[in-house]
Amino acid sequence: MNSTASLSNTALARQLWQQTWPMALGVMSLLGFHLVDSIFVARLGTAPLAAQSFTFPLAFLVIGVQVGVGIAIAALISRSIGAGKQTEANRLGALVLVGGGVLQGALVALLWLVQTPVFTLLGASPEIQTLIRPYWALQLPAMWVGGVVYFGYSLFRAHGNTRFPGLMMVVTSLLNLVLDPLLIFGVGEWQGFGLPGAALATLLAFALGGVLLVLSLKGKGWVQREGMLQQMRDSALPFFHIAGPAMISQLMPPLAAMLATALVARSGDQAVAAWGMASRLESFSIVLVLGMTMALPPWLGRCYGSNDWDTVQRLMKVGAAMVVGWQVLLGLLLAVLAGPLAGLLVDSAPVQAYLTVLIRWLPPSYGLLGVCMLVVSASNALGWPMRAMLISFLRLFLCYLPLLWLGFHLGDFGGLALGAAFGNLMAGVMAWGMYRQALSSVNS
Repeated sequence: MNSTASLSNTALARQLWQQTWPMALGVMSLLGFHLVDSIFVARLGTAPLAAQSFTFPLAFLVIGVQVGVGIAIAALISRSIGAGKQTEANRLGALVLVGGGVLQGALVALLWLVQTPVFTLLGASPEIQTLIRPYWALQLPAMWVGGVVYFGYSLFRAHGNTRFPGLMMVVTSLLNLVLDPLLIFGVGEWQGFGLPGAALATLLAFALGGVLLVLSLKGKGWVQREGMLQQMRDSALPFFHIAGPAMISQLMPPLAAMLATALVARSGDQAVAAWGMASRLESFSIVLVLGMTMALPPWLGRCYGSNDWDTVQRLMKVGAAMVVGWQVLLGLLLAVLAGPLAGLLVDSAPVQAYLTVLIRWLPPSYGLLGVCMLVVSASNALGWPMRAMLISFLRLFLCYLPLLWLGFHLGDFGGLALGAAFGNLMAGVMAWGMYRQALSSVNS
């Protein structure tokens, strides 16, 4: 990994793929079990699916914070490794587990306290909120456990090991797949827990992942508590220099998701249910992008630490080409199969109709959306956190939401889907242009 300057672009692409596929497989498994959750919940009826869908923006908020912390710590650790400072990297490993766990715990506690006004603002009726509350009581602890486990995975990624996190995501998703039908629908005469059963399955799966993570970290020396407080003082400024903008960048999508959900809610609970299912499918559809945004930054961070900008440029070109090529082909295939796929995912005919429209228009636009996500992730690793935050802001509040709103008012739900697609296309073009501009300033 440290001798990439002499590699051809083909060899570089092969090495990037070797780093990406374990994370892509893991993310696919992780998101797959969220999609499985929604499929099982949809069998309970439109109201439970709508209730779960209303929680997605807040769940994205928690995920945004954990990803922001993970980006910062992976960048700092990989830079320390690239500069030959392994002891410093080990102390940072201890900091991410302790500090990240405290931060994540405070956030989920806050979300429990403010749930009623927030879900009311999102448009959830009192009947839907009655369904949400017991589900949310289990989903919040599940998200805390999942966040701490994610921070542990970040240590492996920062040290160049993407296979263990990928394998663990597969294991936890398979456990969730087994537990979901048992806890949601029950077995024999026992009727199960219904909607809260989906959250309980997630909690138990993440808990197993946490136990296996602790066992795997033993003996590696990546978590060094001695000198941790001094390291916290030394690293606080560079950490917040990266984590602050990164968390703000990651918090923007949940805010945009809340605004989008509130807009969709004007079309009724069936439209919200379809929008929630489409959100799950979107995450599942861009697993290559998500895997690359996890695998590529530590590599870029080591290049940054050794001042190897030529490899940075080549990696970004190869990564962007892989993302666009794959996502466009997959998007067109999903668009062609939109109707049958919607029928497979949900039973309700009205929800199927809404979901078919979304699948037909959105997936083909994920190629350029993926480029935008790749640029944001790379910018944090390359010491451009403010640029990453600006790109995230422009993507959502200049490209996505305005076109979403305009499309809805011009063409109702179909216009909304088309507006979202064009917003993704604009975001990709904008992000790549800003990346090229930043690169030229480094090389000048």
